[in-house]
Amino acid sequence: MISAEGNSQNKYEVKDMCRSEADEDFYSEKYHCAESVVATIRKHFSPETSETVIKLVSGLGKGSGGGCICGAVSGAIIALSMVLPDDKARVVTLSEELHTWFKEIYGATCCKILIKKGENMCLVSPGEVAGKIAEMLLRDGG
Repeated sequence: MISAEGNSQNKYEVKDMCRSEADEDFYSEKYHCAESVVATIRKHFSPETSETVIKLVSGLGKGSGGGCICGAVSGAIIALSMVLPDDKARVVTLSEELHTWFKEIYGATCCKILIKKGENMCLVSPGEVAGKIAEMLLRDGG
């Protein structure tokens, strides 16, 4: 399901918008990685969901505050659950696909490893992650 604002746009435009909006929110420091992904997917795929959901992921940035799982990945999985609340099996399948894709692109899902690879800078683009979630949802009729 694409929001009303996305109905006139093709799938590639929606994916590109998700990519650019999530990165814009992240690099402008409006949101951290997890918040950027959730905010963007909420806007385009679940606009009826309260913006409070963005606040619910505030602790997931920087690998949950210095832990391991990448905030963009954990935010993406929450975004999938937000869009597909009644389809646990599909969320699990898409989450597995996300992890596989992410490891192929970045080599790991652990924030500490990703930051070390980037010489104290995160290598992950929240926009790429949001774009991948949009692609998966659009491909499968989100």
